[in-house]
Amino acid sequence: MKLDRLRGPVLALFRAVIGLLFAFHGLASMFGVFGGNRGTGQAVAFGAWPGWWAALIQLVFGALVLAGLFTRVGALLCSGSMAYAYFVVHQPEHLLPLRNGGELAALFCWSFFLIAVLGPGPWALDALLRRGHGHGGAPRSRLGA
Repeated sequence: MKLDRLRGPVLALFRAVIGLLFAFHGLASMFGVFGGNRGTGQAVAFGAWPGWWAALIQLVFGALVLAGLFTRVGALLCSGSMAYAYFVVHQPEHLLPLRNGGELAALFCWSFFLIAVLGPGPWALDALLRRGHGHGGAPRSRLGA
């Protein structure tokens, strides 16, 4: 099918956008920019559990996923952190995400899980490093990851 040729580039763009949005959440929480933590205009207190550590994961690993560097490991860590956020912060309020405010955590969790499984796509530093080191033995997937 004609759309199959877009699979790799679309995956790479999806990865980059999700990583960028996640990194923005980390910046907002750590430094109080872009409306601050949860729109409060404030930064999370340095070292506060779990907020500051979650923001650190969002910023660092969101940027790595954006760049496509250590993508699968970073995306898995991001997915896990959002699963933790959903079940510890949101789910005790109500079971359904629409009722507990956890839609964003659920969407990030599953988006990062998809990236961890499918890989970074062809437009990623991981792909560039593989080509640069003459990655020979392992076959490449159809997605270019």
